[in-house]
Amino acid sequence: MLAHVDNPSSRRVGKYGVDLVGFEKFLDEIGLDFPTGALVVIDEIGKMECMSARFCELVERLLDSEKRLIATIAQKGGGFIEQSKQRSDVRMVTITIQNRQTLLPELLALVRGGPPAVG
Repeated sequence: MLAHVDNPSSRRVGKYGVDLVGFEKFLDEIGLDFPTGALVVIDEIGKMECMSARFCELVERLLDSEKRLIATIAQKGGGFIEQSKQRSDVRMVTITIQNRQTLLPELLALVRGGPPAVG
């Protein structure tokens, strides 16, 4: 559990106390530093996650690698969140109620490395 209202941690986002030790242990257990697949999915790059320097370092290493990365990212936030959005090799796609049913072909084309499908 990354965060909980009853966590007494001094690291807080709103009413939630963030368990950085547990989160970083989880990061070590899932092997995010050396993922074996060609595609990595992260849900999410947000304020709580970015409290961990280890998490930010791992995500930056993934962004610098040849791996394909799909991630949700906070709409608001400075620091690592904003830096990630500003990278020239990052393609931002906003999912809305209006487009969520028709985005799949475009997202698949992006993941596969080809041109986006026209739909």
